[in-house]
Amino acid sequence: MYKILKKQCLNPFVTLMEIEAPLVAKKAKPGQFIILRTDSDGERIPLTISDYDANKGSVTIIFQVVGSTTEKLNHKSEGDYISDFVGPLGNATNTSGKKKVAVVGGGVGCAIAYPVAKKFFEEGTEVHAIVGFRNKDLVILEEEFKNASTKLFVMTDDGSSGKKGLVTDALKELIESGEEYDEVITIGPLVMMKFVCALTKEYGIKTVASMNPIMIDGTGMCGGCRLTVGGKTKFACVDGPEFDGHEIDFDEAISRLSMYKDFERHKHEETCNLFAKEVQ
Repeated sequence: MYKILKKQCLNPFVTLMEIEAPLVAKKAKPGQFIILRTDSDGERIPLTISDYDANKGSVTIIFQVVGSTTEKLNHKSEGDYISDFVGPLGNATNTSGKKKVAVVGGGVGCAIAYPVAKKFFEEGTEVHAIVGFRNKDLVILEEEFKNASTKLFVMTDDGSSGKKGLVTDALKELIESGEEYDEVITIGPLVMMKFVCALTKEYGIKTVASMNPIMIDGTGMCGGCRLTVGGKTKFACVDGPEFDGHEIDFDEAISRLSMYKDFERHKHEETCNLFAKEVQ
């Protein structure tokens, strides 16, 4: 059992939790993920490691409430326990040998982008962080990004925070102003990453995209997280989660991710109704 040390609401849809998991924290690196179950009968879901403290023995996760399991997890409080917390899984981000990078995050994907930007920054790399949200109420980790980047650009669809526009608008403006990046790392909604990669391909800038497809076992056995990269089948859990953004078949990935949307929504509604009855 794994104790919840801290719970914080970042916005109406996104929650931060710090979990007591010393063995995971000891080996965790930016870009990796864990798989958890809220209880012994629960489903397994992957969540990227947002932060970790080896000395404290804790791992921080940030999640958006979209399905049954994240709804159950969000109903737990500080001091409660979750059944399973397995990791770290996947390959860590390669942060060595870069002089200047752009880290582009969108929505809850910024929870994944933050530790990557932080690691680059700690190693002396010039980091330009570009983060995008629909509006100011959904902005997360702004102060954290300020402390983990050389320059921070906040973009919102409606201009209610930072600058109005898309992350690709900011990235294009920086590139055309003369900024030369050794690498662009993009993490967020698939559609956002697709267009970031399409933009950087025009300028010949190496780009890495962090993929978060449907996943079950996290060991490459189930094949649920398969992707087509460079015309070959890859598994996000063992080959990734980061891949060459210019070689990913984003249209296929978007299609596969949408297959279970209705089921996910239905299970979420069932779980919400269950909790509502318990309160009555």
